[in-house]
Amino acid sequence: MELHKIYHPITATPFKRTEEYMEFEPCDVLKPYIRCFWGSRNVVMQEESQEDVIGIVTPDTCMDIIFTTDFTNNKIYNKFCGIDDRTIIMHEKNKEKRATCVFAIRFYAWGVPMFAEESMRNTKNNFFDAGYHFPGIKREIEKRLFDVTDINQLIPIVENLLLKRFNDRNKNPIVFQAASKILEKKGNLLMANLKQEVFIGIRQLERLFLEYVGVSPKNFASMVRYQYVWSDFLYNKNFNIADAVYKYGYSDQAHLCRDFKKYHSMSMSDARKYAMQNVGNIQDRFSES
Repeated sequence: MELHKIYHPITATPFKRTEEYMEFEPCDVLKPYIRCFWGSRNVVMQEESQEDVIGIVTPDTCMDIIFTTDFTNNKIYNKFCGIDDRTIIMHEKNKEKRATCVFAIRFYAWGVPMFAEESMRNTKNNFFDAGYHFPGIKREIEKRLFDVTDINQLIPIVENLLLKRFNDRNKNPIVFQAASKILEKKGNLLMANLKQEVFIGIRQLERLFLEYVGVSPKNFASMVRYQYVWSDFLYNKNFNIADAVYKYGYSDQAHLCRDFKKYHSMSMSDARKYAMQNVGNIQDRFSES
């Protein structure tokens, strides 16, 4: 099963479209492994500013490699963001006016091993230099960043680099099978039942998930369920919380709301308001679903 066709994780601000942040679909060959490319359309002038909250990052079961090219100081910064099961409050402080360009690759959690040269163990809630897990990809991409500033021109170049680095031998069939079962059930799956579905002991399955995904299958399933609830709540104009309790396997409405707030750091109504600040016309959210 092609997992990306049944699962579309979203951020806390899925309608955000600015010169500093835009999302782009990968080519068809990479779609099973990469959720999107994202970044600034071209070079952006960052003004001097005081430290301020610029947004939140909620668990999307993805992992990102992010490059920031600083043309003012002739530097390239990078980081690899492991899978997160927490909300991150993003802050920014610019000490000077500078010209920058951001380019990032957002991988599905199950897609990372096909491109990484190290395991995902101990990557949860952590940040790394991209050179540790992706030395070849980092080196090849950074060669282009000063010369190719238009993201529409950079993406095809990066896609070719990724296809050359793709290693299908790193695909673990048990992890893919387990992830498929979790997604089919929208995260509403007991680990005892998952063990029976994939014919493997739960401890061995946990070791494999930590190695290839960075979290336990139970943790992954919980985040997947949150993602399905969040998408359903945001895009479905007929969303009914009582129906959602049954659909996603919560004990009651309070349980669903607590679980949502644990991952999103705010109530469901506040989360919708926060997401909708990026939409000029409320009907846009239904046309994008």
